Amino acid sequence: MGNTSSERAAMGHGEKAQRRDSRGTKEGERPKILMDSPEDADIFHADDIKAPLEKEEFLEWQRDLEADDKAPTLDRPTVFRWTGECKEVYLSGSFNNWANKIPLIRSQNTFVAIVDLPEGEHQYKFYVDGQWTHDPAETSPALHPDHITRRLMFLTQEEKFKSPPILPPHLLQVILNKDTGISCDPALLPEPNHVMLNHLYALSIKDGVMVLSATHRYKKKYVTTLLYKPI
Repeated sequence: MGNTSSERAAMGHGEKAQRRDSRGTKEGERPKILMDSPEDADIFHADDIKAPLEKEEFLEWQRDLEADDKAPTLDRPTVFRWTGECKEVYLSGSFNNWANKIPLIRSQNTFVAIVDLPEGEHQYKFYVDGQWTHDPAETSPALHPDHITRRLMFLTQEEKFKSPPILPPHLLQVILNKDTGISCDPALLPEPNHVMLNHLYALSIKDGVMVLSATHRYKKKYVTTLLYKPI
């Protein structure tokens, strides 16, 4: 009529099984961490590892911005030129607060001055034979009838100091002191590549003598000229 002890034990075991999840953990109970399981370790440490890395990247980016802001602005050589029939020409502008006149050097009918200026926008005028005038070659709009504004464009520091391009490998095929085949006449040079024509080549200085060479082509003939220059 009643449940036997074995049936009660089975029912109790079934209730306990229903209270456990797929990992064998009871409801409300924190899952156990297996120390040898990388998956369980990532669950608790992924956020802790990711956050410091993102913070460090942000701080590094912020430091780079501050360094760029604090970097000194380098002056760039700027050429001012006046062309025309006159006796003397001077230059003045906002870069020297209009305080003094910079003389331009005459070369035939052209007057030239080179001034180191910072990057940016500057105003300037020429003082030609005792009269102030603007640059007739400049078409920028003027802020004042007697002043003309010119924006000075310069290369950035990275572009200015960019390394030269790599020499193409086929230009390294120098025919001077090149080994010839046994069947070839030692007095004859091998036929050069077309990219080697009309180039000046120089050998390393040896015994105080520099050897220069240039190869030219006339129809189907190649002529190589050698120049021995004592150093």
